[in-house]
Amino acid sequence: MTAQLSDYKALTFDCYGTLIDWETGIWDALQPLLVANERDDVTRDFALEAFSKFESRQQTETPDMSYPEILQTVHHAIAADFNLKTTPELDARFGKSIAHWPAFADTADALRILKKNYKLVILSNINRDGFAASNRKLGVTFDAVYTAEDIGSYKPDPANFEYMLKRLRKDESIGRSDILHTAQSLFHDHVQAKAHGLANAWIDRQRLSESGSWGATARVAERPETDFVYFSMGEMADAVRAELNRLSRGFS
Repeated sequence: MTAQLSDYKALTFDCYGTLIDWETGIWDALQPLLVANERDDVTRDFALEAFSKFESRQQTETPDMSYPEILQTVHHAIAADFNLKTTPELDARFGKSIAHWPAFADTADALRILKKNYKLVILSNINRDGFAASNRKLGVTFDAVYTAEDIGSYKPDPANFEYMLKRLRKDESIGRSDILHTAQSLFHDHVQAKAHGLANAWIDRQRLSESGSWGATARVAERPETDFVYFSMGEMADAVRAELNRLSRGFS
């Protein structure tokens, strides 16, 4: 029997790339470095690809490093990769840029709709202070927030999903079959979601399913299966609302 969106009690979210437009945030935060070096040949695509490479490497090598420190280190590595001169001040400024990363325009309204029907949970590669700054743009209170700072590792480490599943069962009485993991990143989220037996909704903002760009997300060699695919959170919220309206009229 085909799964329906109404089959689940909780939506577990990646935040950055799914709810927060981190690619715009990253690119904007790199501008002081580019301006200081008077370089106009570093394109957004090249910069985001470099970010994806250095971020995933640093998170693997230093899982106990805070996310702002990760960003500082990544900024320094990007500068070296493009033969740019940076300073500790510029690196630190990039590390503190999370608070300025914008939410996608559809996110807050979509979350308010989804909040009426699901528990909403965050599983994010960030620290709690960083998420708190982003949460002010998201328009809802989440039922649970699990961060890399809490867990001591970064996705796609399996420990992050194991931590979330354990806590949701213990604290919220939510089991594996109750969860629909909702995320943009195949690398950070969907490979491990399927490995842990979770249903998943791919928010394919980069339109990778239509041969789009990988952007700031590391590539995966083999695309994992996805149960639902939407191109925005607004599209997913509309699908939930349409399904519930259909069910209320007695259609299956």
